[in-house]
Amino acid sequence: MPAHLYVSGGRHRSCFSAVLFEPDGPRLIFLHDPAELLPLQALGYPIWLRVMGLGDPGAVEAMLDVVQVPRMLLPPLLEVPQRSRVDGLGEAVIVVLHRLSFARDPFHLLSSQVGLLLLPNLLVTFEEAPAGESFPELTAWLESRVGEVEHRDLDDILHFLVDELLDALFPMLEQIANRLDDLEEAALRDPKPKLLARAFVYRSNLRTIRNQVWPLRHQIRVLLRQRQQLLGPEALVGFQEMADLVELLFENCELLRHQCDAITQAYAASVGNRMNQVMKTLTILTSIFAPLTFIAGIYGMNFENMPELRWHLGYLYCIVLMAIVSVIQTYWLWRRGWFADWTAPR
Repeated sequence: MPAHLYVSGGRHRSCFSAVLFEPDGPRLIFLHDPAELLPLQALGYPIWLRVMGLGDPGAVEAMLDVVQVPRMLLPPLLEVPQRSRVDGLGEAVIVVLHRLSFARDPFHLLSSQVGLLLLPNLLVTFEEAPAGESFPELTAWLESRVGEVEHRDLDDILHFLVDELLDALFPMLEQIANRLDDLEEAALRDPKPKLLARAFVYRSNLRTIRNQVWPLRHQIRVLLRQRQQLLGPEALVGFQEMADLVELLFENCELLRHQCDAITQAYAASVGNRMNQVMKTLTILTSIFAPLTFIAGIYGMNFENMPELRWHLGYLYCIVLMAIVSVIQTYWLWRRGWFADWTAPR
């Protein structure tokens, strides 16, 4: 199994923050000690606790003990890597996804685990390797206090977070699709082994993305059938839309995987055409030089009764005859279309 995701200096250190949903609006608070969470919990308002980095499991568990998160729920959230999942366990909803991104281009795929835990009056997010602030777009939207109050419920926040992670896959698939189009054109114009190797790498990346959404197809529908009490009507509608989104992602991955197969077939067809062109060229040369070899073979025999050997201009006559035969042969093959290049770029 793959090991933990490492960054410079080891695993990402653990940082904590909380979004307190007060009557006047959400308020972002940065936490440095578990004791700072006690007065926030005493207020009785919904809390979104954000754990950024899993490098200090002791500090993470101490922070979760303050908000009374059951220890039995922690293994799938703190141990990495985990398979994508959406589960309803009693009064808890657990979601495990992976934030995928590209290092520089679609040739290099990076993955970091994101876990979400929904409990009564509490939402906890676990990010294996956050890049800067935790969910900056959603945080900015909450701090701006725009939108209806019910859209700030924790179950809706959970839906927004999952939706944000899944929506990020569409631009990635679009980049891969553009690269595959370029590879397919290159495979037809100038097939090289490195093009085939790149197609295999993109196919592997698509398999990784597909493995992320594959388990969600069934689990989201199971969660909807359970009628989880923590999920309100708006959140249930959101998860229903999420199920359709997962189906769309899965279909796009399958289409792009078929395009990888098409690139392999185009490469094989182009290589076959080039090989046929080489064999055709050799056949043309053989057809032209075969009668010349025949003539040279006849006059290369050492019989005494060959009157042509005593001709004063016999050598010149033989060269002229061979030239005429080669010109006639070449013209005849050209008229029959043998000199057409089937591999020329169009």
